[in-house]
Amino acid sequence: MSKKEFGSGYFGEWVEDELGLPAYRYTCNQINDPKAITPMNKKWRSNKEHLHQVGNDRLVAVASNYGHIQVRQDEGSPKYLNEFNPEQGQYAGGFGYLTDGTNFLSTYYSGNADSFERIFGIGYFQKKVSGKGYSVNQIIFAPFGDDPVIISQVKITNNRKERVDLRWIEYWGCYMYQFSSAAFAGMLSKTSDKHPRDVRHESSNKLKHEFKSIENGTGILDKRYFENQEKIYDPNNLQPSFRDKFPPKTFLVSLDSEISGMQTNSKDFFGIDGVETPDGLKNDLNNSLNSTGVESSMLLEQKVSLNPTESCTLSFLYGYLPDNFELEALIIKYKTGTSTKFEESCEQWKTTRIQLQIYDEPWVNREIFWHYYYLRSAMTYDSFFKEHILSQGHVYQYILGFQGAARDPLQHALPFIYNDPDIVKNVIRYILKTVRKSGEIPYAFTGSGQILPTPFKPSDQEMWLLWLASEYILGTRDTDFLSEQISRYPVYGSRVEKVEVAEILKRCYRHLVKKTGTGRHGLQRLSNGDWNDGVVIGNISPEKHKEIQKEGESVLNAAMAIFSLKIYSEMLCYLDESELAEEVLKCSESQREAVKAQWMGRWFRRAWLTEDLGWVGENQMWLEPQPWAIIGDALEDKKKMILVQTINELLRKPSKIGARLHSKGIESIRNIGQGVNAGIWPSINGTLIWALSLVDGNLGWDEWKKNTLAYHAENFPEVWYGIWSGPDTYNSDLSKYPGQTVFDEGLINGEEELADGEEHLAHIGIAWTDFPVFNLHPHAWPLYDLTRLMGINFTSEGVELKPTLPEEEYRFKSSLIGIEKTVNGYSGWYSPKKEGTWKLSIELTNQELEKISSINTNGNKNEFAIMGNRVILTGESKLNKPLSWQIIINKF
Repeated sequence: MSKKEFGSGYFGEWVEDELGLPAYRYTCNQINDPKAITPMNKKWRSNKEHLHQVGNDRLVAVASNYGHIQVRQDEGSPKYLNEFNPEQGQYAGGFGYLTDGTNFLSTYYSGNADSFERIFGIGYFQKKVSGKGYSVNQIIFAPFGDDPVIISQVKITNNRKERVDLRWIEYWGCYMYQFSSAAFAGMLSKTSDKHPRDVRHESSNKLKHEFKSIENGTGILDKRYFENQEKIYDPNNLQPSFRDKFPPKTFLVSLDSEISGMQTNSKDFFGIDGVETPDGLKNDLNNSLNSTGVESSMLLEQKVSLNPTESCTLSFLYGYLPDNFELEALIIKYKTGTSTKFEESCEQWKTTRIQLQIYDEPWVNREIFWHYYYLRSAMTYDSFFKEHILSQGHVYQYILGFQGAARDPLQHALPFIYNDPDIVKNVIRYILKTVRKSGEIPYAFTGSGQILPTPFKPSDQEMWLLWLASEYILGTRDTDFLSEQISRYPVYGSRVEKVEVAEILKRCYRHLVKKTGTGRHGLQRLSNGDWNDGVVIGNISPEKHKEIQKEGESVLNAAMAIFSLKIYSEMLCYLDESELAEEVLKCSESQREAVKAQWMGRWFRRAWLTEDLGWVGENQMWLEPQPWAIIGDALEDKKKMILVQTINELLRKPSKIGARLHSKGIESIRNIGQGVNAGIWPSINGTLIWALSLVDGNLGWDEWKKNTLAYHAENFPEVWYGIWSGPDTYNSDLSKYPGQTVFDEGLINGEEELADGEEHLAHIGIAWTDFPVFNLHPHAWPLYDLTRLMGINFTSEGVELKPTLPEEEYRFKSSLIGIEKTVNGYSGWYSPKKEGTWKLSIELTNQELEKISSINTNGNKNEFAIMGNRVILTGESKLNKPLSWQIIINKF
């Protein structure tokens, strides 16, 4: 048996698919293998289920190792269009049955088959099933782009020696499941003991269906509605709502041939024996479209006759109809060139991504490609704000049902500055529309435009917005964006305020420095939380919360403010707003001085709470503020080395998969080593990688690797999440269950039916293992940190480069900027949206500086200057013609 690719883990192996894309061949028999079991609350889903994300810019299809697909769409409210709910005889969809009247195969695992192969691919889920003299190769894929559709392509092969007559039955359920956080209201208020999933199902059970045949009898359209709905849907005057009251129509249509039957009653089809041996295989579909309730599904049947060794391919289009999409247009589009649509989609994923080629470590490029796919394919469209959004996913979206906190999509958008600026603008607009008149950004949203009722009032969110917007403007030079008009929340109505992007950013700045402000030590205030929602709530007694909100200060906020205000000031300089730029820079510098005063000799304090509670972070190191202090240059070089050495000793070296949050953990909170109690957080380690790269490129690169999926899979091969996707936090070496994510031990020993994963968040009945994948932090930060390892810093005049990646040769490529290092020197390009002449500097070693042979810009030798260790040159970029440069270094 050949050795698996690095980072494959126990449950399968990384492969290159037929189109040259990375893919994960999943080989575990989860039904019989005890290693497949996850400690979780089984009320939510099977504890043997492992999930893969299939998505495009509009929807996310959640693919199960059992073979079914649940399609999530966010217009109207995040929801599954077709939940897996066997209690109601509903099995999601995306699978089917092949039968000759006596024998059958299924693409629902284990398929009554001799072999069942599953491939988790980029944009697709493939199932190859063989047995009974037949084989079925089904590919479910989301076409690259923004269309609200999924394509199911089914290749059927006759491996028998005689001609056969076969039936293929394609199944997609219609049982809708809304994610709204309102389902937790009863349990949180202790007025009801109903499980949130049951509450959501009460709404699902009220949904009615009206089916009709479409496309000359080749498909089914499902009109969904709630009875006694008094309001009329008006897309131009939407009101905030916890749930979608006007769900979209869904459809299933054959793309390539006539069908022989259809049916909408899943209970009649599956019957007593259920999904594994449906009663409906015994007879043709009944062509009845009369279902109206929870039994509603869409089934299409096609009959084919095949000679020995002959194959045929059937294609089906499943989707929904949000505003501005027409069914006829979608069907025409995907009936044209159906057979090549999958290959075309895969090719588009290849050409749009960020790349880093490390020639002696090919797994790195695989990891980067996979991260880019998982990040972008998580994007959905919010019809209330009329913007695309990169929700945090994970338990927050799929279990708790909210999009938040606002800081999260702002982080997720950072890599797209370099590759797809339209995505960045979508995310920025989305957040800008939520900003209150005061400049405050709400914590989170649920349902359709509904502000989440929550005790959290974070003090950091405005900084993430200022950072993303400033880096976007400085990198792309897209100053036109700043004059766009934004309809501020509640977005609709004649009295809604319309404000320019630039003005809302200024309001956010003023809220940060005036309303949040600083405390007695000159540090940015804490409120009742910063990045860490649990630094106060869940950590400090509730009777102290109001006092902390008034007096508390955050060293983390202050350290982050050094950078976020500085880059905002730099953007203002580029816009020639020198007076405000100077004011903002002074605020940045004042935070630097305040942070410097919190140096403890080996690390910085974490926060000031109150006079009687004093400082947090004196007796042990809290990681969060340390990287920002380095990034913000809040200590001289000697102290930086001490701090980095201490981080290595206390937080990095004990952990195999990235630095942990604390050096010891908090004894007063249970489950040390989990979550915010000394767990491992990719979003925090993202800033650590950046900070380490400024001090020692080898350490930065080492930390980048330790936070990869591959390193998690190598160190914890029997933890399925963390191989191809993961949560926002892993348990550290201080936990009894390192490498896993947050759960209560009662889920293993059976002492508790429901476990409180993070008690301080009041997430009743929730463990992070309930949905331990699709968090975007472990996908977004590795991409953005590549730009930090390249040392890219956009300024008002151009670009500064300080590459610290400790490799002899590499090639970083994005549509905005590129850098290549070879044995002959460095080269690269810069391609902003606007034409201009830019100052470019690159920091080199003394040895490299001494061996410079020549320097070219745009193909011509150019004058340059050397200042310290930096080579300074200028060059011009034009539309569709980037500024290119080359520094040739003699090898001898």
